[in-house]
Amino acid sequence: MAQPVVLLGAGRRDICGEFSLARIAAVRPVLLVDPDPPGWARPYASGHLAADPAGEAPTAEAVLRYAAGDPIGGVLTWSGGHLLTAARIAGRLGLPGLAYETAAVCADPTALRALLARHGVPTAGPEDPGAAEGPLVSAEAVVLDDEVRIVALTRTTPGPAPARRPLRHCVHAHDGLLHNRFLRQCVERAVRAVGLTHTVAHLTLRLTARGPRVLGVAPHLPGDLIPLLVERATGVDLAGAAATLAIGGLPDVTPTRQRAAAVQFAYPAMTGRLTDLWLDPAAAHEPAAERMVLTRRAGDTVTAAPHADLTDRLAHWVATGEDAAECEDTLRRLARHLTATVTPTTQTYAA
Repeated sequence: MAQPVVLLGAGRRDICGEFSLARIAAVRPVLLVDPDPPGWARPYASGHLAADPAGEAPTAEAVLRYAAGDPIGGVLTWSGGHLLTAARIAGRLGLPGLAYETAAVCADPTALRALLARHGVPTAGPEDPGAAEGPLVSAEAVVLDDEVRIVALTRTTPGPAPARRPLRHCVHAHDGLLHNRFLRQCVERAVRAVGLTHTVAHLTLRLTARGPRVLGVAPHLPGDLIPLLVERATGVDLAGAAATLAIGGLPDVTPTRQRAAAVQFAYPAMTGRLTDLWLDPAAAHEPAAERMVLTRRAGDTVTAAPHADLTDRLAHWVATGEDAAECEDTLRRLARHLTATVTPTTQTYAA
């Protein structure tokens, strides 16, 4: 049997996704490191190690003890909070992966911003008011040693302030920004400044009148079902590529599709108790509808969109089409099939 890849934390099904875990498991056996793996993740794991990846030192030692008897082939995580643990394990076992110093910078937004500034990579911040607003886009990149391949761009529609949680993501294989040399240069310079090699990376940028500005660099698979969107739009398997890179291989990231895909998330309109959440079965017959999934249930306490976190999402739905406009039309039609009723409560938020 092939040596497994260690996956630190299953995460939530509606954020990291069963899709990504299934793709990883298709490339390599998965040793899931999680204190209590959710039921949906168990069928894809060839083994389980009960440890909390948030505890860097004890989890690293637990994996090292396991590897002493059963060698592992690589280490993966899709959580920024587990980057240091993954880097420590990979370094101790001599496996491909992030250098510990690189992981530390990527896990610390302040340190990342300072590093990018030292290398002349444009970022958005308080000292640049003109870069505070503008469209959000993420570059889904595969770094093959010295080569940075932007395999897709994800356009994100944020929700209301102050939380600004994503309402929608869209990937279009023919996105014109893929040919924008300023964006490509910005991504490449950020990757090299941080020192990323042989990894999948998710770089968030804001498009401003003065050009693209880097907001974040995540050297791991993106969440929010973005790998699913990338695969449906371009045919590129980001999760499979991440697994291949983790074991030192070179993935094939040649596009095989020229389409678009989008996901939309529903948040409660008010804070309170969710008394009704219902999905019309007719949604399943909508053309170009990929899926529509409820992620909360009646009786849950939920927080309205301006202050919501990702756990407050009521549902999400995915659409595919020839272009972004076709996907947006399908998303709007699907939204009509969702019914949610919240009994309001009074809640005070800190200023």
